[in-house]
Amino acid sequence: MTEMDLSGPPVEAPEEKTADVVDITTKRPAPPAPEPASTTALVAPAEPEETAVGAVKPGEWEAELPDTEDPEAEGLTEGGDVDPPREVYPPSISEWMEVRDKARQPVFPEWVKLPDQRKAVRKWAVRHYSAMLGYHAWRLPCVYTPKLLAYSPRGAWRWSSAVGRWVFDAEGRALRLASVLDEDAGTYLKLSRQRDNRVRMRSVIASVASLVGLTVALLLWVMAPTWVLALALTTLTTGLGLAGAPTDQPLIDRAKVTFRKRRLSSDIVIRAHEVAKLTDKGQTIAFPRPIGRDGDGWRVVVDLPYGKHFEDAVKAHDRLASGMDIAPTQLFMDKDETSGRRVSYWIADRDPLAVPSGKSPLLGATRVDFWKPFPWGVDERGNPVMVTMLWLSLLVGAVPRQGKTFSARTIALAAALDPYVRLIVFDGKASPDWRSFTKVAHRIGFGIVPRDGFDPVMRLIDALMELKADVEDRYHRLSELPLHICPEGKLTPEISRDKKLNMPLTLVVVDEVQEYLQHPTHGKVILDLLVYLVRVAPAVGVSVLISTQKPDDTACPSVLRDQHQARFSLRVGSWQVSDVVLGAGSYSEGLDASKLLKSHKGVGLLKGMSDDSGIVRTYLANGRDADAILTRARALREAEGTLTGDAAGEESTSRSADVILDDVAAVLGRSEDKVWSETVVDRLAEYNEAVYGEWAELEGRAKADQLAAALKPYGITTGQVWGKAENGKGANRRGIERQHIIDAITQRNKKRGDS
Repeated sequence: MTEMDLSGPPVEAPEEKTADVVDITTKRPAPPAPEPASTTALVAPAEPEETAVGAVKPGEWEAELPDTEDPEAEGLTEGGDVDPPREVYPPSISEWMEVRDKARQPVFPEWVKLPDQRKAVRKWAVRHYSAMLGYHAWRLPCVYTPKLLAYSPRGAWRWSSAVGRWVFDAEGRALRLASVLDEDAGTYLKLSRQRDNRVRMRSVIASVASLVGLTVALLLWVMAPTWVLALALTTLTTGLGLAGAPTDQPLIDRAKVTFRKRRLSSDIVIRAHEVAKLTDKGQTIAFPRPIGRDGDGWRVVVDLPYGKHFEDAVKAHDRLASGMDIAPTQLFMDKDETSGRRVSYWIADRDPLAVPSGKSPLLGATRVDFWKPFPWGVDERGNPVMVTMLWLSLLVGAVPRQGKTFSARTIALAAALDPYVRLIVFDGKASPDWRSFTKVAHRIGFGIVPRDGFDPVMRLIDALMELKADVEDRYHRLSELPLHICPEGKLTPEISRDKKLNMPLTLVVVDEVQEYLQHPTHGKVILDLLVYLVRVAPAVGVSVLISTQKPDDTACPSVLRDQHQARFSLRVGSWQVSDVVLGAGSYSEGLDASKLLKSHKGVGLLKGMSDDSGIVRTYLANGRDADAILTRARALREAEGTLTGDAAGEESTSRSADVILDDVAAVLGRSEDKVWSETVVDRLAEYNEAVYGEWAELEGRAKADQLAAALKPYGITTGQVWGKAENGKGANRRGIERQHIIDAITQRNKKRGDS
C-alpha cells in the first residue's frame, strides 16, 4: 500500500466507550494482555484454586452459544481476524548449520564407522574370496588344464592362419577384387603395388621373428632349468588354449552365479507406463527423485498424471513389469502418503521371494522376551522383520503345502523360549508338526477323532472355557490391583511374571481351525468361545493365533475372521480369497497373495501387525530344529518353575462343556416332566453357586435365554410350559422337558462308549 498524508488538525476521539472483546465460547470478556515480566523472573506456577478470567475450563464448550444468525443477538461483538498473520523469524546461524549438516551425505559409509560392521565385512570378504579361490583351485588341474590341452591345436591353427593372412595382406583382397570387377585398372595397379610392398616388409618381419623365436626355443630347451622350461610350455599352451576356446563355451566357470540385471533408465520407466496405459499424449509421468540403486534393486519414485492414483498402478502391475522387461515378482509398489498419484517402485535384480530366508535365529537363542519384538523373517529386500503378538490376534491363511503351519509354528517357538508365556496348542489335522509342543504346552490336543478315551474336541472346549474364565477373572483383578502395582489397570511385564498373581502372557494356537469349527455337535460352541477370546482376551495378555486353509464363511465364518487385528496370507487361489484372509479392500491397496508362486513357500503378505503392510519370508525351523528349541524351552521352564498343565502332568480342573446336562438332570425331580427355565436356573445356582450364581442374578426372560443358549449345542430347545407361580396362579412360560435332557445324556454316553 502507498503511504497517505495524514497531517492535519488532530481529531478528538468520541467519548463513547469502545466494545470489549468477548470470547464467544464462554460469554466472558477476553483477558487483558499480561504485563511484561522482569528479566530475572521465571515462569511462576499458576494458582490451582483460581482460574484466569476468560480461560476456558473443561466442559465450557458445551455452553449454549449465541445465535449467530440473529444480528441483534446478545454477546456478539466484532473482533479482529480469526487467523492473524504469524511473524516469521529467520533461523539462527546454528540452526541453519544444523539443517545443512543433516542434509549432507556422510563421507564414509556406516559400516566403515562401526567396529562390528567392519568386522562383519572382513569376515564376508575372507569367506567370499576363499570360496572363489578354492572353487578355481580344485578345477584348475581337473577341468581347466584338460580343456586347455584340448583347445591348444585349434589355437595353434587359428594363430598360424591369422599370421598367414597378415603376411599376405588378406584384408586387402576384397578391394582388389572389387577393382577388377569394376574394370578400374588404375586402382587395381595402385592396390597391387601397395600389396607387394606390404607382403615384402611383413615377410621379412615374419622371417626374423621366426628365426628369433626358434633360437630362443632351442636355448631354453638346452640351457634353461626345468622350471623355466615348464613355465614357458605352460604359458604357450595356455595362450594357444585360450585362442582355441569356443566363443560360446567359456573356459573358466563362474564361482558366483550372476543373474540377469535390468539397468533402469527414465526411458524404460516411461515406456512401461505407456504400455500400461497410465499415460497419454498430453500427460506423462514425472520423476520427483532420481532413479537410484536400493539394495539388490532399483528405487523409482514417479508422479502419475493428474487423475491417476495408486490403485491404477496396482491394477496395471503385470503390464508395468512387462514394460520394464522383468518378471512380475520383481516389481514391488509402495504407496506414498504425500500424494495420491505418487508411487514408489522397487525393482529387484531377481525374484527375491524365491531366495530362502534361511534358518530361524531362534536356533541360537537361549531365551526370548515375548514382551519385545522377535525375528519372524525377512522382507523382499532381506531386511529383518520383527513382530510381536502383544495385544492382538493373528489369522494365517493359505492353500495347502505353502508353509502355513511352519510360519505359525515359528511364532509359537518364540513364545516357548519365554518361560513366562503359557502355551495352549491344538492341531485340527493331527499332523506331526505340533507333537513336540507336548514338552511345554499347558493344554494341547491333536485332531478331532476320540482315541483311547480322550476326546480332543472336548479337550479344546474345556481349555477354551477355562481360558474364558481366566480372562474374565483377569479383568476384575487388574481393576482391583493397587496403583503402585498396576498404575493403568493394564498387564505389565512385572505382573505377568509374578507367579502369585498367575496372569502370564498366554498364546493360544489353533492350527487347521476349520476342522473344529465344522464339528457337527460342538462347532458352534467352539466358534463362540474363539470369537470371545479373539475379541476380548488380547487386552489382558491372551493372544490367539489361528490358521486355516479354508478361510471361507462356511469353514471359518467372517464373525471370527473380522475380529483379528493382524492377518498373514501365504499363497491363495484368487485375489478374492486373498481379500478374505487379509480383509476387505486389501486388493485395492496392492495386497494380493494370489500372485505368489508355488515356489514361494513360507512367503506371505502381512497386514495389521504394524502400520506398514508388506511381504515376509518367514524363517524356517524344521522338525529337528523345533524339537531342539522345545527341549531347551522345557529346561528353561523347569528352571524357572513355570512348567504347568499337560506338560507337567497336571490334571485339568476345568469342567467339561457338557457337564451342564448332568447338572440339569440332577436338579430335576423324577416326577417333573416339564419345568420352567427360571426355576431350573434358580435350582442350578443352589446346586453349584460358583458356576451358576451369575445366572441366578439375571431377571425374568434373561434367565431363560441363558439356559437356552447353554443347552442349544446339544439339540435341546425351550418351549412354552404350563406351571404354577408362587401365588398359585397358572401360567405359560419357557421351560424344558426332562425327557430331552435324558435323551441328550444317553446320546453323549453312547458316543463316549463307541470311542
